Amino acid sequence: MLVYCMYYYSTRNNNSRVNFTAAALSGLAPDGGLFVPEEIPLYPAHVRSSLGSMDFRDIAIETIKPYLQGEIPDNALADIVQSVFTFTAPLVPVADRFTAELFHGPTAAFKDFGARFMARAFSYLRRGEDRPLRILVATSGDTGGAVADGFYDVPGIFVTVLYPKGRVSPLQERQIAGLGKNISAIAVEGSFDDCQRLVKAALADEGLKKQTALSSANSINISRLIPQAVYYSAAAGRAFAGRADPDGEATPRIKGKMPNNVPKAGLPVTLCVPSGNFGNLTAGLYAMKMGAPIYKFAAATNINKTVPDFLNSGEYLAQISQATISNAMDVGAPSNFERMAAHFSWEEMKKIILGVSVTDDETRQTIINVFEQSGYFLDPHSAVGWKGIDKLRAENKINEGTAGILCTAHPAKFSEVVEPLVGAVPVPSSLSRAMERTVNSKTIPADVSALLEAL
Repeated sequence: MLVYCMYYYSTRNNNSRVNFTAAALSGLAPDGGLFVPEEIPLYPAHVRSSLGSMDFRDIAIETIKPYLQGEIPDNALADIVQSVFTFTAPLVPVADRFTAELFHGPTAAFKDFGARFMARAFSYLRRGEDRPLRILVATSGDTGGAVADGFYDVPGIFVTVLYPKGRVSPLQERQIAGLGKNISAIAVEGSFDDCQRLVKAALADEGLKKQTALSSANSINISRLIPQAVYYSAAAGRAFAGRADPDGEATPRIKGKMPNNVPKAGLPVTLCVPSGNFGNLTAGLYAMKMGAPIYKFAAATNINKTVPDFLNSGEYLAQISQATISNAMDVGAPSNFERMAAHFSWEEMKKIILGVSVTDDETRQTIINVFEQSGYFLDPHSAVGWKGIDKLRAENKINEGTAGILCTAHPAKFSEVVEPLVGAVPVPSSLSRAMERTVNSKTIPADVSALLEAL
């Protein structure tokens, strides 16, 4: 009996195909490109019609399964999903819109979904392997903590996280560099783009590859990106069905401020995505192509607006990243744009993605306004998304369907920004524990030879 298998090809060479295992464990394609699936599968009709009522874990299985067909059996995938998704992404109403809260996981950021799945998938795919695996990951903030937590104490896998020195919050640094054991951290004297460049250079270094098996846990790795499509389909499905969720334990809202509005049933949702490296938005595009009821996306960036500029002009010009208070989005050369361009032309992107950028002053004022009006705390990244919708509505570019925002991180992770504006933020228990850790990292210049020596 023939078993269907999904194949993946490089964004720079579509003639060379590999299976999911090879794509995931290698991270980057040999030519430096990013792996993309040869096709984006459609949900079966009965799944599309049930997204609004299905259990989150069932949506996860239906979303992920076709990408792993022939490599991870259904029963093993079900076990992985049950282990990974011990939390969900509630769709809660705030003022005149809805927020998909992606911060109910162990590190209170959306990266938990992909990082935890990747760790458990790698463990399954490498069963029986004797040679250790070294994972390199660059982070502008939340990725590093999520990957460190996801892979912590996983046998046979060692993780090195690179982060820009002085450009992550104190809490983020403790999550990245406070675990120990199989997790090590390197503070790079430079930007996130420098960290990303160093990781790509190390993954391509032949000498290092002879010494150890290497892979990446950034969103450049397809195995981290695919599970992120799950919460898009869940949020869009519930909005389309006219349903909202109650506040969760980590929902940052003052008690008694719960609004009564629910989504208007039967309208596809427009989702605003705070965007930096654009892996999150790419996952959303996959969910849309699979059949989730999504009308459009808004790509909301801070002043690092490479992609909004591209959407306006049709010309892609990478920039040197500038530091902002929404630091996880300080990316001037987003890696996943290469994936977007592999799937969509400029004309196609313009039809389904609205670009918008937000300044730090606008971000601060938005945090204040939303708290005063709704008693809801926004982190700086989610505030960029909120203001992005405001701007697009003012330009009459969002006038159809239901508007929703992906709240990508808990505001307590950015208390040094949020608290001077609106006061003390309620802290989830997961973050309280992380603040007790001691930072242990090595500092290097933004130089490839320095990284190779450190490794």
